[in-house]
This record gives sequence, structure tokens and C-alpha cells, in this order.
Amino acid sequence: MTLRALCLLAALTLACAQHQPLMEYIERRILSIEDRISAWHDNTNRYAVELREFKQQIVALMETLEKERQGLRNELDNTNTRVERMERELDFLETQNHAPPCVEVDDKLVEQQVRKVKEKNKVKYERLTDCRDMISSIKSMKILKRLGGATGVWAKDPVAQSGEIYVFNNSSGDTLHHFKTVRDFTASAGTSRAKKIKLPFPWGGAGHTIYDGHVYYVKEGQDFQVIKYDLKNETVVDSVVFPAEEQVPVYGLSPETFIDLAVDEEGLWAIYATKENEKNICLAKMDPKTLAIEEMWDTPCPRENAEAAFVICGTVYVVYNTKLPSRSRVQCVFDVRDMVTNDDAPLVYFPRRYSSHASLKYNPRERQIYAWDDGYQILYKLVLKKKLEV
Repeated sequence: MTLRALCLLAALTLACAQHQPLMEYIERRILSIEDRISAWHDNTNRYAVELREFKQQIVALMETLEKERQGLRNELDNTNTRVERMERELDFLETQNHAPPCVEVDDKLVEQQVRKVKEKNKVKYERLTDCRDMISSIKSMKILKRLGGATGVWAKDPVAQSGEIYVFNNSSGDTLHHFKTVRDFTASAGTSRAKKIKLPFPWGGAGHTIYDGHVYYVKEGQDFQVIKYDLKNETVVDSVVFPAEEQVPVYGLSPETFIDLAVDEEGLWAIYATKENEKNICLAKMDPKTLAIEEMWDTPCPRENAEAAFVICGTVYVVYNTKLPSRSRVQCVFDVRDMVTNDDAPLVYFPRRYSSHASLKYNPRERQIYAWDDGYQILYKLVLKKKLEV
């Protein structure tokens, strides 16, 4: 090593020795900064975790609040429904509190009238059954749901033992909705639980019915063809053009319905009207097997302001829209045996809450009426009594 190199090394060593404190200070500062950066990273991670947990808590609280809000909304809807139902029940109770009769009836005179009517009945339509029931009052009303438009029909098969429900929605269509049970019908959102039955021809009006495993409906069009459709085999069993000329809508408030097919304890009936007897309603007894007309009657019941009608034991009851708010009333009765007249018929009100009844389908096995009122499906439970019962 040269002298010059030795001198340079000595100078460098002396300089390092002089700056040693500064180097140590810088090193300590760097370590301190590294510690602070590490602490900042730890705090940042902790804050991120806490923020994430806080966000999860807020989301959970929002979900809980949304469920509670939905629950409160459902409770309000249920409360509103119960209030409306109570109003309907109050209307119904008002119809049951009739004024007591102020005329005393002579028992002997009544017995004479009964005897005359019984003797008169012996020459009446013998092909009917011995059914002697007539409507006395409406025991209860139950609104099941709202499904469909203002016009429609819903009914059960009175012969079958099952609880299957059939729905004709609207005044025309070709898809019959079939629910296995009433529970399926009420719990279904619309027709989501229904089986769809495609009928071979579209229907017209709201005069259709279900009887003994068959659909009886009126084909859409001006020929007024009655179709008998087998639900099990999904085939048309029979069809017939209804033998009435120049038909007009049977009810003044239901212009879509020209023939109203009805079922009672005695079988199949057709309620209709013609231009020849334009002001009043007509009645026909049909053979459910062949669709043949067995007998026809002209009734004194006017078409004007009539909503719908139903038949019980050979007696047709025509329901009219009254001037009273939320009420329809049986104002005309026609019995094919002349055992019941308008004077004998009881005062029966239907607690109508919406519009006029588009259809009233009597089920003789259940003694209930399946009503369609502005898209609402309603059950009227009836109280019956014997004809000529004093």
C-alpha cells in the first residue's frame, strides 16, 4: 500500500468517526418512522375491519326494519280487511232484523189454502223430485278473495264429493281454471295453483255451471249453443242449439248473459229470455244427459234491473239491484209447482258491497250460493225451510 492510500484511509476513518453520532441519529429516525408506518398500517387494518363489521350490522338492521315494516303493512291491510268485513257483517245483520208482522193470520184459513195448493200440485209437473225446500234467509256471508274481472263464474260440482273449485274468468274465454281445494283457491296468488283446462270452444256470458263431472256452458256467438264437456275425458259429450228464437239478455244488468244454466236438487235448468216475452224471464228444465228440453215456463219476473238468479227445488229466485246502498234483494219468485208465490217468499237481502252480482250459483249439497261480485268470490250460506211451512 502506498503512502498516499494510507493517508486517504486514515482521513476516511477520521471522517467516519466524526460523523458517527449523525449516522446513529439518522438510523434511529428511520427506525422510528418505520415503527410509525407499521402502527399506521395496523390501525388502518383495524379500522377497515371495524367499518366492515359496522356495515354488516347496518345491513342486518335494515333487513330487520324492512321485515318489520312489511309486517306492519300486512297488519294494516289485515285490519282494513277486517274493518270492511265487519261493515259487511253489520249490513248483513241489518237485513236479518225484519219488522214483526202486524197482521194476524187465521189458522183455519191457512189450512184451507194449504189443502187447496196440495190438491193443485197433484196435477203438476210429475217428473220433478219431491224436493220441497225454499229459501228462508241468508245465514252468513264470506268473501274468499278477488280474482279476475267484473264478470265471471266460480262453482263446485254438487254431485262430486271433492272440494274442487272451477273458475270461469271474464265474460268470454276458453281456459277453465281448476283448483283442487278451496284452500288452494284462497291461498293462490291469482291462478298460480290452478290447473288450466283448455275448452274446445270459447264461452260467452256468465251462465255456466258444473254438474256430475261435466261442464255445461254456452258457446260464444249468436247461435246460443249449449256445450256439455266431460272433465275426466276432456271431450265434448254433447251439444245442442237452445230452442228459443230471438233471444235477449236474460238480466237487465248483465248484458253479456243470454242463457244462465243453473243446478238444483232436481237437475239442470236454463234461465233465459226472448224478444217475444222481452220484459220477463223464462225458465226451462233440461235433461242433463241429453240436453233435451223437458218443459218451459214463462215467469212473471221482469228482466229490468235484474242481476242474476238461482234455482232451489224447482223455484227460481231472481235477485234485483235495489236503491238501498250495498244491498241486492230477491224480489221475484216463480215455482213450477205453484207452491211458492211472491207473497209467500221471505224478504231476502244479499249484502252486496261492490257492484251487481254477475252470477249466483246454488250448490244443493252444501246449501250455499257461489257468487261473483265485481271480481270478488263470495259464499252465501242459506237457511232453508219447507214450502207451505206455517
